[in-house]
Amino acid sequence: MQLYTRRFSLAETTSKRVIHDVRRLEARYSRYRDNSYLSRVNQIAAYGGEIKVDTETAGLLNYAATCYRESDGLFDITSGILRRAWDFKSGLIPANGVIESILQNVGWEKLRWEDPMLIFSIGGMELDLGGVVKEYAVDRAATICWEAGIRNGMINLGGDIRIIGPHADGRPWRVGISHPRHKDMVLQTLELYEGGLASSGDYERCITLNGVRYGHILNPKTGWPVRKIAAVSVLGGLCVIAGSASTIGMLKEEKAGEWLQQLGLPHLWVTVNGETGGSLMDDVNQIDWRSLNKCGVSS
Repeated sequence: MQLYTRRFSLAETTSKRVIHDVRRLEARYSRYRDNSYLSRVNQIAAYGGEIKVDTETAGLLNYAATCYRESDGLFDITSGILRRAWDFKSGLIPANGVIESILQNVGWEKLRWEDPMLIFSIGGMELDLGGVVKEYAVDRAATICWEAGIRNGMINLGGDIRIIGPHADGRPWRVGISHPRHKDMVLQTLELYEGGLASSGDYERCITLNGVRYGHILNPKTGWPVRKIAAVSVLGGLCVIAGSASTIGMLKEEKAGEWLQQLGLPHLWVTVNGETGGSLMDDVNQIDWRSLNKCGVSS
């Protein structure tokens, strides 16, 4: 987080508010904390039942429902349960039948969302809001800064970025989009005055077995990793929109370019074979991806 203010005390106070809010959201929606609000929801999802959610959670669920609809079911917050099948630290792919068994409890259409009531008609389901909350936190951070009177700055939360406004002297922020296979390479450098930038890629966790690379982004319909796209970056007015669009782009596989173009947001995509495209791309040199297509090299 970088902020410009005339008074240090304002920057300090605002920074503390931002950090407090990010930690609040992490504690509230973390699937790793047994005492989080999301864990409470998932306790009900595990056995079947219903829960009346608060306004903030309802907003996130409404957005998730929109993403599910606009992605033809590929962006699905019930699919996090597939991580029970995929242990990317093991170096092994799931045994036969494991994925098929878990898929029985995956599918947004299998629950009922009637704001503010969340109803699980069957047990064994689970929600994962990780694909929404992080970018939502970035946008909230920018709003907190704006409401405090700060007009120049940048929020960067683990690579999810929101520009509050340009540098104090009017210069844009220069942001590089990393190569999805090599941390020292930059595919494109952008000059941004406002908006949100988010990227999705298969580089965070993966398994390479018999020359085949299995990334951590899983198709909720098949339970298997995407195989065509290595990374997608999207610019949007809000970081949460850029984030969901980049994830959907990954899940669209060979249709990624067409879908992103129809979406109308500035974007960049890279295939696992090194092909690049999108409205953010100019002339990018072709790279020998055969030497970079292993899990040990990431951005």
